[in-house]
Amino acid sequence: MVETAPLSSRPFAFDTEFDGAGSVVRASTFRPAKRAYLPAEVEALVAQARLEAREAALAEAASLSAMALSSIGQAVAMAAPALNQVAHQHREQAADLAMAAARVIAATALDHLPMGPLQSALETLGQEIDASPRLVVRASGLDDTARTRIQAVCVDAGFSGLVAFRDDPGLPIAAFQLEWADGRADFDPAAAADRIATALRSALATEAGHAESLDHGGQH
Repeated sequence: MVETAPLSSRPFAFDTEFDGAGSVVRASTFRPAKRAYLPAEVEALVAQARLEAREAALAEAASLSAMALSSIGQAVAMAAPALNQVAHQHREQAADLAMAAARVIAATALDHLPMGPLQSALETLGQEIDASPRLVVRASGLDDTARTRIQAVCVDAGFSGLVAFRDDPGLPIAAFQLEWADGRADFDPAAAADRIATALRSALATEAGHAESLDHGGQH
């Protein structure tokens, strides 16, 4: 019985070619597997393996970091509208609280100085009313002390005409109406507070719309 050699065995290699003079025309490509390494070669191989492992680990870490940043960016983009809404509601609540506090403080101040706004108005309107022959002052609580004080303020403002007083109990505290030859001015604390609140809400609404447009623009 004839035994065949294993397929992995290679007893002969005839792939080297020579010419007639014995010179090598084509060298053999066969290279025996190296089975023994010097210590320096082992250290070099280990160092190379460590370098390749480190580069692979860094590349994997960079890939994971990029994926994490992408996920964070997507989460932030998804949460941005809700965060904008929460921030807007917080600003509205803060504005409402500030307005409520301002109303309380203003009411207390006007209770102590009910003629304060009227005196400020007369001082501001000095040049407007100085040429008028007559000034009508309509307010509530115009007792003798208040009238004397108002006349003194008119004189200090440069008004030398007649001051006519109209006591109107229906007007709120610190509210007044002024009428002269070619003009009119009035003040109502509640109406003034309402106008300020309306302007504040309008500013907040405008700011909210601007923030929303910026958010949509960033998504495109």
